[in-house]
Amino acid sequence: MVNCHGRFAWYELMTTDMDAARTFYQDVMGWGVLDASLPNRAYTLFTAGSTLVGGLLGLTSESAEKGGRSGWLGYVEVSDVDATAARIKALGGVVHLPPIDVPHVSRYCIFADPQAARLAVLKWLKPAQKPPSESVALGRVGWHELLAANWQTALNFYVELFGWQKADTESGPFGPYQTFSAGGQTIGGIVTKPPTITVPIWLYYFHVSDLIAATRRVNAAGGQILGGPFELAGGSGVVPCADPQGVIFALEGKPAAKAIGYFQDRRGRQWSW
Repeated sequence: MVNCHGRFAWYELMTTDMDAARTFYQDVMGWGVLDASLPNRAYTLFTAGSTLVGGLLGLTSESAEKGGRSGWLGYVEVSDVDATAARIKALGGVVHLPPIDVPHVSRYCIFADPQAARLAVLKWLKPAQKPPSESVALGRVGWHELLAANWQTALNFYVELFGWQKADTESGPFGPYQTFSAGGQTIGGIVTKPPTITVPIWLYYFHVSDLIAATRRVNAAGGQILGGPFELAGGSGVVPCADPQGVIFALEGKPAAKAIGYFQDRRGRQWSW
């Protein structure tokens, strides 16, 4: 059995306009939707074919007052949510939502690392509820990138928290780009953010079959292309985008135009917006 501790297991989009966001991602990604609302909270599931991709919920005024903001939120699977929450505090992070259960589904908590990048941890209550883990599948997240205030400090925190391992280190215009692995699989990278990005964030890359066609759909649906396409090794490419509510995400796929300007990094993971 694959050890899922430390691997990303779920993604949620919190937004100020659920209806507009639902339509946008359906148009751009071709996702289906399922209503999974509770009596006191609207909730939508995004699907790629028969596979669950993530969730969609509205940003409440209460969440906004506590510092919540629109954005994609990744969930990392752990063996013990409560112990991880305590460890987050001990390592200098802040737990924004203490451990809580989604009845019959999962136990989770939401936190910010010491540099204020937001993330969550969860444990599925039933193994059968886990979505498939094929990260290269179309419509799924295939890469996780932390744009940190300081990449080395951020890496140390997550190594201590999740047991992530250092993988390859590459160089770029803003310093080292450090990839990391979980369970022997490289799943993301950490880089010190450029000055134009005001706060540290996690950025999620979604696989598409045709990158250029997908960027056209972003524009047609009212989103914004923030740069690129930027070329990766192997002929694929990446494009950072924002949805109509200003939430940042990225697309990855083929084909891709050659990178323009300062950007020549092999992995294509550093932006100038």
